[in-house]
Amino acid sequence: MIGELDHAEGMALVKALGRFEGTTLVLTGGDPLLRADLVDIAAAARDHGLGVALTPSATSRVTPGRLRDLAHAGVERLAISIDGATAGAHDAMRGRRGSFERSMRILQWARDAGMGTQVNTTVTRYSAGDLERMAELVMDLGTDMWSVFFLVPVGRAPIEDMLDADGHEAALHRLADVDDHVPFRLKVTEAPQYRRILLQTARGDRMPPAVNGGRGFMFISHDGHMSPSGFLPLVAGDVRRDDPVEVYRMAPVFRDVRDTAQLQGKCGACEYRTVCGGSRARAYALTGDALAEDPTCAYRPAGWRAC
Repeated sequence: MIGELDHAEGMALVKALGRFEGTTLVLTGGDPLLRADLVDIAAAARDHGLGVALTPSATSRVTPGRLRDLAHAGVERLAISIDGATAGAHDAMRGRRGSFERSMRILQWARDAGMGTQVNTTVTRYSAGDLERMAELVMDLGTDMWSVFFLVPVGRAPIEDMLDADGHEAALHRLADVDDHVPFRLKVTEAPQYRRILLQTARGDRMPPAVNGGRGFMFISHDGHMSPSGFLPLVAGDVRRDDPVEVYRMAPVFRDVRDTAQLQGKCGACEYRTVCGGSRARAYALTGDALAEDPTCAYRPAGWRAC
């Protein structure tokens, strides 16, 4: 891939990230299995005190033997995308027949290799009605975590597929209800208002960490560019010349999206802004301003009056 970090640069990056000791390095893509040195990178990350997780594409490059090698090198968890509760729904979303069954096999191979497993699901206006059935599937699969991503219209994701504000609110309330009775961990991505909903419904005892783009999270692209998340493509540095730890701590882009005092509109006026803060990625995608109010949040703060 043009501009991709080479082996030496990849290993140097892992060493630098070791200063984040105790955090998790997620090897993702595209398809991370395209890298011939993936096992070396995983082993180096483990040796530098990082947890290691893998998010491969459901292709023929994933084999039981490759997963055993990666588990031995230190990969602790594998996540695979499943975007429908049935083969028909998932394959239609992915545009590839057989993708659902291959994803099922990959999860089993990961368990056989001793890895924990995770299912990633993207919520769109087409899949939002299937959340309860998806939760049942995740439970039947015996996975450790269900990570639910709310679509951000960047890249190839069309804005027409995104839920509106009321749709987000309804889906998040349904997920809170699901979380009342499932044995796995539920993680919600790009919908930080879920934390507000948990507080409003007296479920604050299971409040997830306040991880959002730039807050407890950093994305590094194949060519070494650093940004708050893959959904918020504001480049804050380049690992070929910049220290990733210092970029995370001090770069203006990262500091701005973490500073809830800078939030605008109803996000800035919201009494839940420090526990939520809105999706900075969705605000940027829809308005061009990462500090604007999140247009997909239905909540009206007390006393808020839009101009």
